Formats: sequence, structure tokens, C-alpha cells
Amino acid sequence: MARRSSVRFSMVLVVLVASACAWTPPEEPEAPEPPPPSAPAAAAGPTACVTAPIVTNGSRLRKRIALTFDACTTRKNEYDERVIRTLLETQTPATLFIGGGWALANPRRLQELAQYPGFELGNHTFSHANMPKVRDDRQVIEELQRAQRVVYDLTGQIPRYFRPPFGEVDGRVAWLASQAALTTINFDLPSGDPDGTVTPKRMVDWVLKQASPGGIVVMHMNHKRFPTAEALPAIIKGLRKRGFELVTVGTLLDDNTWPTCQPTTAPTLEPALVAGVIP
Repeated sequence: MARRSSVRFSMVLVVLVASACAWTPPEEPEAPEPPPPSAPAAAAGPTACVTAPIVTNGSRLRKRIALTFDACTTRKNEYDERVIRTLLETQTPATLFIGGGWALANPRRLQELAQYPGFELGNHTFSHANMPKVRDDRQVIEELQRAQRVVYDLTGQIPRYFRPPFGEVDGRVAWLASQAALTTINFDLPSGDPDGTVTPKRMVDWVLKQASPGGIVVMHMNHKRFPTAEALPAIIKGLRKRGFELVTVGTLLDDNTWPTCQPTTAPTLEPALVAGVIP
């Protein structure tokens, strides 16, 4: 019976797309091509990439795991302070992927979050668009740059990582993100928190059962009706009891060397954002 329940839960996660900030677990990404060799020191101009990585996990050799929380731009732009309180009380590092529209609706909250050194801010687009369906490359870039600008203007921080809404991303979107100096971060462990049928206990059991070294867990911090806040204390305690070190995405990826892309002439980007420095 327990096995049948676990299978049903897995199937629910696979088909879940209903909420305003829901996701569809992505297809297994193709292995990124190795970056082209760097230009000789004497050569002028950067080397450009034709592909960019879609990161779903860090190194499997160390028992580290990253808890990530999406703050999606929605009609209500809610904020569940209980999630953040638990992270602070348990001294748990986390990566928070911030939607630009959410940030504009919650400027003081974002500024407060940016003050905590254990939190890493990421880019979750401006409007929470399904990026592969945005066929105009310039609109994709605009979604990313607007979110970058809002986060910078409010906090002085420039995100390095991009979380695609709904977990939907393809090679084109990842490459465009790389041109704006953003690495695309997806996940390998969907928590199931957008599913209205998932209880806190079920969410805890699922995450602890599926956790693996180098894993990236996706949860949400912008829906009070989600079971995230109730489940989070037990998730943190259970992961640590199992010997996992909880880290940010940036720390998780310290164990890997990911290919990096230098901006090219297409498309035309805001130079300061391409360079990763906003004056």
C-alpha cells in the first residue's frame, strides 16, 4: 500500500502544472557541450559559447544539498514570512529566486532578505513567463534584465543565477540567460508544495526519501496556502540528521566547473547587465 501511495505521489509531481507558480519537472537536459578553448592571451576579444548549461544539481561526491525558494510574480504577490523565519531560526542558508513583479510589490521585504548573509538572491524573471514559449529573443532578455534591474535597485545585489518559471527551459533560453551573465538553475528534487493535495507530512517524507548528494530542492515562499512553512522545520532537521550540509546554490556549485559564455553581438543587451556590473 505504501509503495502504491509513493508511486501515486510521484505521478502527481510529474503532471502538476495547475497553480499560478506551479512547475513541470523538466525533461532530463542534454549534457552541455564542453566550452570552446579560451583565446590565447595575445588574441583580442572573448570566446563565445554556442551552448550554455542547464544546472539541475551540484557534485554528487559531497553530501551537500541546496534548498531553493521561488518568490513568483503572481496576481497577489504573497509572502509567507514563516518560511523565512524557519530558515533564520535554524540558521539554514538558502537561495531565493526573486520575481521582478514580486519584488516591486514587496520592496521592504526584499531589502530585509538581502541583509541576511545566509541568503543568496537569484533571478526568477520579471512576470513569471513560460520562457520557451516567448519566441522573441529580445523579450526573453527583457524579462531577465527587468528582474535584474529591480533586484539591484532595491538591494544593490546582482543575481548570478536564473530559475526558469515552471521549471520550463530549453537551450535557447539558457543561452540567452548566459549572455546576461546568468547561469540557469533548475532542480532535481521538486518538493511538491504547489499540489493542493499534499500534506506537510507527505511533503517531508517525499523530500527526505528523494534527497541525494548535490541535490537542488525547489520550494516556494509566496503562497501561504502551500504546506511549505509547516513542512520546512522537519525537512531541515531530517536532512541534517542524515548528514547533509545545507548550502546555497553558489556554494553547491563551487565543486564544479561550469562552462561560461561571453556575450556576443546578438542580441543587443544592456552592456552593464551583460558585464554583471550595474553602475
